[in-house]
Amino acid sequence: MKAVNSSISKIDGMGLIKGKPVYTDDLASRDSLIVKVLRSPHAFARIKKIDTSIAEKVPGVECIFTHKNITRKPFTRAGQCYPELSAYDKFLLDEHVRHVGDDVAIVAAVDEKTAVKAMKLIKVEYEVLEPVLDYEKAEGHSTIVHPEEDIFTNINVGFDREKNIACKVGLELGNADEILKDCDVVIKRTYRSQAQAQAMAETQRTYTYMDMHGRLVVVSSTQIPFHIRRILATALDIPESMIRVIKPRVGGGFGAKQTVQSEFYPALVTWKTGKPAKIIYTRREVFRGTTSRHAMKFDVTIGANKDGKIKAIDLQGISDTGAYGEHSHTTIGAAGKKVLTLYNKVDAVRFNGTALYTNHVPGGALRGFGVTQGIFAVESALNELAGELKIDPVKIREMNMIKKGETTKLLNMTTKDWGDAPMHMDSCMLEYCVSRGKELIEWDENYPNIKISDTKVRGVGMAIAQQGSGLPKIDMASAVLKLNADGFFNLLIGATDIGTGSDTILAQIAAETLGVDVSRIIVYSSDTDITPYDSGAYASSTTYTTGNAVIDAAKNMKSLIVKYGAEYFNTDENNIVFDGSNITRNDNKESISLNDFSKKITYNMIHTQLVASGSFVPKKTAPPYMAGFAEVEVDLETGKVDVINYVGVVDCGTPINPKLSKIQVEGGIVQGIGMALYEEAKYTPEGRLINDTFMEYKIPTRRDIGNIIVELADGYDETGPYGAKSIGEVVINTIAPAITDAIYNACGVRIRDLPATPEKVLTELLQKR
Repeated sequence: MKAVNSSISKIDGMGLIKGKPVYTDDLASRDSLIVKVLRSPHAFARIKKIDTSIAEKVPGVECIFTHKNITRKPFTRAGQCYPELSAYDKFLLDEHVRHVGDDVAIVAAVDEKTAVKAMKLIKVEYEVLEPVLDYEKAEGHSTIVHPEEDIFTNINVGFDREKNIACKVGLELGNADEILKDCDVVIKRTYRSQAQAQAMAETQRTYTYMDMHGRLVVVSSTQIPFHIRRILATALDIPESMIRVIKPRVGGGFGAKQTVQSEFYPALVTWKTGKPAKIIYTRREVFRGTTSRHAMKFDVTIGANKDGKIKAIDLQGISDTGAYGEHSHTTIGAAGKKVLTLYNKVDAVRFNGTALYTNHVPGGALRGFGVTQGIFAVESALNELAGELKIDPVKIREMNMIKKGETTKLLNMTTKDWGDAPMHMDSCMLEYCVSRGKELIEWDENYPNIKISDTKVRGVGMAIAQQGSGLPKIDMASAVLKLNADGFFNLLIGATDIGTGSDTILAQIAAETLGVDVSRIIVYSSDTDITPYDSGAYASSTTYTTGNAVIDAAKNMKSLIVKYGAEYFNTDENNIVFDGSNITRNDNKESISLNDFSKKITYNMIHTQLVASGSFVPKKTAPPYMAGFAEVEVDLETGKVDVINYVGVVDCGTPINPKLSKIQVEGGIVQGIGMALYEEAKYTPEGRLINDTFMEYKIPTRRDIGNIIVELADGYDETGPYGAKSIGEVVINTIAPAITDAIYNACGVRIRDLPATPEKVLTELLQKR
C-alpha cells in the first residue's frame, strides 16, 4: 500500500499553524448582530413574569425573544439519526427553567456591550421550585423536573416524566440469579463516575445569515451538520429545504458538539430579522449551558469459580441525564452492551440501566459515551475479584475475555430494538494487546508494588476495553469524487473533521483506491447543500463508515475512467488498465496519462465530467480493543497520586495513518487521567456549578501525565477500509480502572468513587492507620 498505513502530516496542518482564517468566528461578517442568552440563576423555577420593555429601548438592540413571543414546539438537541431515541423534551424557550444556566431570553444587538447591557435590564420574576439535585433519589421524587404534558418520545424507551425517568434499558442472557447461587465466590460492589467536561479548546459558536434566495445559512462549529439542519427545522418550524449548514474547521469537540446548542439563537434572530448574527459562547456558558459526561452509578455483582472462571455478571446502573434527556438512552445502553460482551464465556449476564432527570446541567456525549463509565465499574470489580481469588489480574482476564475467532451474542434488549444476532470476533487482537502491554509495563517485575521510600510507593494496575466502529444498520455515510481537468480529484464528504485528521485519512483512502498520490485529492467536507449525507463525527464512525463510502466512490470512479478510456481507445473495457497515472490499452500498450486524458474528455473529445458516488452502512460493530496498564506513585503523607507510566496497546485493525492514530491514543489517555484523578463537575447545595471556568475546573497538564507509551497491534478487519477499525473512543476507557487499581496495589486504598483525589486517598489511608 502506498497511501494507506502511512504517517503523512494532516493536509490542513500547515494552514492551521499559520493561523489562516478558517474557524467559525473568522468567517462571520463584521456587521453581524451579536446574540446573547440570558440564563437562569436558579436550578428549578417557573417564570411568573418577564419584562423586556426597558431592555428593548436600549439603542442598538435589534430584538429580544422570550417564551412568550416564539412558537412552542418540543424537540431534542441530541445529534442522532432519526427517529431519535432521546425524548423531545426541550423548547427553544420555556416557562420553566430546569438548571442554573438554562435559557430564559435571547437578545440581539449591534455589539456585545449593548447586548450585555440589555440583558441586565430584563426583569424576570421567578417562582423558585424545589430542585432534584441527587440523581440517586430522583426516581419518584416529589418534584417532577418536566411537569409539562406536551413532551414525548418517538420510540418506546421507558420514558416516564412523572417519575423523572428519561429512559430504561434492559439486557439479559441466561438466568443470572440461578447462576450466581452456584458460584464459589460472589462479590458485590458499587462504583460511581462523575460528570466530566469535554474541555475542548474552541467553545460553541455559530454565525448565521440569509442568502440571496432567502434561505437560512448556518455556519457552526459542530460535529453534526446534517442533524443540525433537521433539528433546527423542527425547532424553528420551517422546512429543511430552507436551511443550509456549513462546518468550517472545528477546534475540538469530544462530543460536546454532537448536541445542537449555539445554533438555535442566531438562527432564530436571522430568520426573524433577515440580518446576519453570531453567538460566541464564553467558557462559563459552555460549563453551565451545554452538556457534560453523564454521572453514573453502578452496582456490580460478579460470580466465579475458585479457579477464576467467571460465570455471571449482574450490572445495575443509573445515570444523571440532568435537565434534559439528550443522549440518555444511547449512553446508558452502551454502558452495558459494549462492556459486558468483553466477557463472552459467562453463563449469564444481566443489565438494567435507568437515566434520570435532575436539575443539573444536562448530560451529553463525551468520548467513550457511556462505555467509559461501564468499563470503570466492571473492570474495577474484576480487579477486586482477582484480589479475592488471589489471581493475577492479567491471568483472570486471559481466562475470561473474548478472543479472536470467538462468537458472542448481542444481549437481548427489552425493547427488542437491537436483536440477538451473533457477533463474530474475526479481528480481535485483545490477547496480543494484553500480552504486549504486560511486557511494556514490566508487570512481573512491578506487580503489585515497589517501595520507593518510607513515604512513597509505586503500584501497577490494568484494565481492558472495547468500543464500536459506527452504529450498525443506523449510521450512513456517502462520498462523491469528481475528476477535474489536469488529473486531480475533488473528494466531497459530509464527514466532519473535528481536529482528528479525518479529512487527511479519507484522502489517503481515496488515493489508495485510485492509485494516485494524496496530493491529487482535494477534500471538501460538511456543507449540507454541496456534500453528500453523513451521520456525523460520533460513535467512532468516520474512518470505518465514511472510509468504506470513500472506497465505494473511488471504485466507481475507476470504473468510469476505464469505461471512457475504452471509448477513447475505441476498444473493449476489458482491454483497459488504469494504474493511477496512466490509462493503457492492454493489447498494443497504447497509453495516455491521467492528466492528458482528463483534459481531452473535458475539452476536446467526449465533453463530460466524471463524477462518482459511494455509500456505506455498517452491518456489524467491528469493535476495537485496548489493554491499558498504569504505574502510579502514591505519596503516603499527602495522598497525592502521580502517573509515572501509562501503557496503551490498541487494536484498531490496520491504522490508515499510524501517526494520527497514536496521537488519538495519547489524547484519550490524557483525558482518562483527568477523569481518574482530577476532573469533576461540583455543585453548590442550591444546584449551581461551582467550577465553571478553567481557573477552577482542572484538566491535566504535561506535568501531570507522566510517560505515555503507545503501541498499535498489527490487526486487520476484513469489513473495514483496508482493514481499519475505529480508534477515537476506546482509548479513554481503560484509564480510570487501571489507575485506581494501581493505587490499591500501591497502598491498599480502593477508590470506587471517581475522581481519586488526594483528599479521598489520604482519608482512606488515615482510616487504615
